[in-house]
Amino acid sequence: MTRSTAAALTPSAYEDGFARANLPPADQWPEFLFELPELKYPLQLNAAGTLLDGALAAGWGERTALLGANGSWTYRQLHQQADRIAHVLRQDLGLVTGNRVLLRGANCPMMAACILAVIKAGCIAVPTMPLLRARELSAIIDKAQVNAVLCAAGLRAELDALAGNCPRLLSFDDASDPQGLEARMARHDAQFETVATALDDVCLISFTSGTTGVPKGTMHFHRDLLAICDCFPRSTLRQQADDIVIGTPPLAFTFGLGGLLLFPLRVGASSVLLEKLAPETLLAAIEQRRATVCFTAPTFYRQMASLAARFDLSSLTRAVSAGEALPVATRELWQAAAGVPLIDGIGATEMLHIFISSAGDAVRPGATGKPIPGYRACILDKEGKPVGPGVSGRLAVKGPTGCRYLADPRQRDYVVDGWNLTGDAYEMDADGYFHYRSRTDDMIISAGYNIAGVEVEEVLLRHPAVAECGVVGRADEERGQVVEAHVVLKDGCEPGAELATQLQEFVKRQIAPYKYPRSIRFCDKLPRTETGKLQRFKLREA
Repeated sequence: MTRSTAAALTPSAYEDGFARANLPPADQWPEFLFELPELKYPLQLNAAGTLLDGALAAGWGERTALLGANGSWTYRQLHQQADRIAHVLRQDLGLVTGNRVLLRGANCPMMAACILAVIKAGCIAVPTMPLLRARELSAIIDKAQVNAVLCAAGLRAELDALAGNCPRLLSFDDASDPQGLEARMARHDAQFETVATALDDVCLISFTSGTTGVPKGTMHFHRDLLAICDCFPRSTLRQQADDIVIGTPPLAFTFGLGGLLLFPLRVGASSVLLEKLAPETLLAAIEQRRATVCFTAPTFYRQMASLAARFDLSSLTRAVSAGEALPVATRELWQAAAGVPLIDGIGATEMLHIFISSAGDAVRPGATGKPIPGYRACILDKEGKPVGPGVSGRLAVKGPTGCRYLADPRQRDYVVDGWNLTGDAYEMDADGYFHYRSRTDDMIISAGYNIAGVEVEEVLLRHPAVAECGVVGRADEERGQVVEAHVVLKDGCEPGAELATQLQEFVKRQIAPYKYPRSIRFCDKLPRTETGKLQRFKLREA
């Protein structure tokens, strides 16, 4: 077995030592495992250089790498664009290795090239969600001590509002700007020599999506970006060079960064990068682009299922669901409508990507899956001791990636005895499959009973009137908490006391009656993060 600890850090190649200085103390790191032969990387490693330079060395130069709304780029063109951006960063902006660059843009080839260029230039990418506002961006800039910003022209208003608190900014996607990124790129034709970084130099600071209300900066190494490419896509997704990948998660979200950019680049495949996709337009894009692999959240699959019959989805061979728990009802609905089985998976920003999943004949409906090759998982009780099958507890995981928060005391809560505690309550069955129960802070305790909100949601989603729902615990003097369901109805269904009673009785008939929602609130929409995760803390605050 090959293990690694914090003490094994190699000498950094960075002039700016901010990242190393703000890693957690060594005794708070998780244990890292590198048991697979493909995870044994050289000490000198640049993830973007491996993907881009490696693509040309493999003879993939004329293959299509990225397809956007306005055309496509080959691997050679992507390499050239990234090199030009890297020259702008180092020569025009005067950045040094280890500097942080904030990136702000929707999914498009240019955003992808910017991320790769920052890493290839030996700087640290800090991608941010397009919907973040000035206050949120300011907090990220301060926390990561950002040195420069690359921003889509249409999204710079929130950064402009920061005035003196915004570092040097270059906008892209604006041909009329003589000082914009594209104008500067045009002045650089020479190849950029990839910076020879250490495999454990930080190359990505990704901020959590805020389901708990307080985002954290997660720090990832060059080796981490390659490790996620060499685990889930290889063993479970079975990524191939002829794949055309499509999906909705933003590149600023690690689910999207891996699935829509890093994974396909690792094998010479193609990726469709489109912004502002709705369920209908995603289906249309799958048909038009002949996509073979789709990445999106359960909510999207549920919404697409009712529209699927209108589109030719015959090219689609795999569909990956992650970002939140996949209800059995959604899995069945999508399978019946599209004829493509869902590959469920759980990942975390702290872990970078999916670590438990299953596909094909190994899928067991109701279970997320088993730890993928390269990772280990177990269930821990409140005392931190492993428990056997049939007992709910805290999901703990370790592998080649793991949590390292940027200067954040919450590191102590996430890593315990070398395990990463994801904040999810799970149960393992006798065959080693892991079943999601709830977020550990979402367990509802009512009159002494433990009730998983996701179980109640599963039942409600089977009612013909329910489009979406979120279940939380509401404080109650008599019972401690009561189960409260926030329900979005399908078009044509009228909210009211009669329907609320129908829903309550529907739940009582399918699961233990004590689990039924004693309170039902009808609403127009549920609060979600930009990545599609339900923000239950906002439901609890309602």
